Amino acid sequence: MKTQKSIELFEQAQNFIPGGVNSPVRACKSVGVSPLFIERAIGCKIYDADGNEYIDYVGSWGPMILGHLHPDVVKKITQTLDNGMSFGAPTELEIELAEMLTESISGLEKIRMVNSGTEATMSAIRLARGFTKKEMVIKFDGCYHGHADTLLVQAGSGIATLGIPGSPGVPESIVKHTISLPFNDIEAVKKVMAEKGGNIACIIVEPVAGNMGMVKPAPGFLKALREETTKHGSLLIFDEVMTGFRVAFGGAQVLYDIEPDLTCLGKIIGGGMPVGAYGGKKEIMDNIAPDGPVYQAGTLSGNPIAMAAGIATISQLKQPGFYEELDKKTEKLCNGLKQAADNAGIKVTVDHAGSMMGLFFTGNDVNNFDDAKTCDLGLFSAYYRGMLDKGIYLAPSQFEAGFVSSAHSEDDIEATIKAAESVMEEIGRSH
Repeated sequence: MKTQKSIELFEQAQNFIPGGVNSPVRACKSVGVSPLFIERAIGCKIYDADGNEYIDYVGSWGPMILGHLHPDVVKKITQTLDNGMSFGAPTELEIELAEMLTESISGLEKIRMVNSGTEATMSAIRLARGFTKKEMVIKFDGCYHGHADTLLVQAGSGIATLGIPGSPGVPESIVKHTISLPFNDIEAVKKVMAEKGGNIACIIVEPVAGNMGMVKPAPGFLKALREETTKHGSLLIFDEVMTGFRVAFGGAQVLYDIEPDLTCLGKIIGGGMPVGAYGGKKEIMDNIAPDGPVYQAGTLSGNPIAMAAGIATISQLKQPGFYEELDKKTEKLCNGLKQAADNAGIKVTVDHAGSMMGLFFTGNDVNNFDDAKTCDLGLFSAYYRGMLDKGIYLAPSQFEAGFVSSAHSEDDIEATIKAAESVMEEIGRSH
C-alpha cells in the first residue's frame, strides 16, 4: 500500500515531538516500519493519511468495543457538547455514570473519576498506602499499570517493545518499595507475603494481563491473591483499565468471580475519550479528600464529554446477548488464525478472554512475561508487516493484546483469516 503521506508526516512530527509520537509504541520501531497517521475511522475500519482502508483490531487500544463513531455515542456527545466542553465543576452526568458503574460491579460502592489509567492506578496505590498505613506494593512482571514512578518496574508493553529495562528518572528510593513477581506464580506470592506481609499495602494486578500480550490468570491465581491480601491486612487492586467491560460486562472480576478491594477502570468507560476511574468499598474510598486525608484532584476529572460517551457506551453494552455475540466472533477469529499458522508450519499460541485476544509466535504455553519473551519477534514483525500490507491493522508489538468490536462483521473476520493464511504461508516459505 502507498503510505508516502504518513512517512512525510512522521518525518515532520519528529521535528516537534519526541520520537515523532506521543506514546512510544506508536513509533513502530520494533516492527521496522514508519507509523501510519490516521485520518478517520468508522465502524471497524480506519483510514490513513494516504486514504488506505484497514480492518482495525487495535480499537484505540481497547475502548472501541462498539466500533468507531457508534451513532448512539456520537449523538450523546453532540448533545452534551452543545452545553459546553468543560466546567471544572460537578455535573449530573458524573452521577449518572458513577451510578451505572457501581450497579454493574460488585464491591464498587464509591468511585472517583480521573483522566487516564495511569491516574487511576497511581491514585489507588496512594489510597491503599494511606488506608493500610503500609508502604510496600506487589505487582507482577509484564503487567503495565501506567507510567507512575512506583509502578514502572518490569512493566511490559512499551518498555519491553523498546527494550528499555526500566526508566531513567525513577529514583531507586521510590522503586525499592515495589516488589515485582512472576505473573501466575502463586508460591512466589505466598513466600513474599509470609516474609513481608506486615508491610505490604497492596497487591495490584491486571486480572487478565494485556501488556505482555494477552495472558489469562492460571487456575487459582486470583483466588490466592484474594486470600493472601485478606490474611495479611493488605488491599487487592484489580487494574481493569483494559479488561473492565471488555472481557465481560463488569470486567474480569465478574468473569472469574473474585471481588477486589479497589478497582481501576478506563478506556471503555469513557467510550474512547480520555478517562479513568478508581473505586471500591465505602470504608476505603471515604479516605479520599475531601472526606478523608488522602489527597487526589484533577481539573478535568469527570469531564462532561467523557462522561456522556461513557454513559452511551455502557448503555449499549447492557443489551442482552451483546457479549455472547462478541465472544463468538473472537473465537472464530482466533481459531482461524491458529489454523492459518498450523497450515504454514508456524508455531503459534492463540487465546482470548472475551473479545480480548493474544497471538504469540511460540509453540509453548504463555503463562507469564518470561514465557512471552521467548516469542520469535522476527516472525511477529514479518506477520505485522504482511497483515498491514493486506489491510489488517494490528498493534505494532508482540507484547500487546488485540481487540474485536461489535462492528466487526462476519465478512471482516473472514477477510482477516484469509489475509492471515496468505501471510503465514509466505512467512513459512521464507523461514
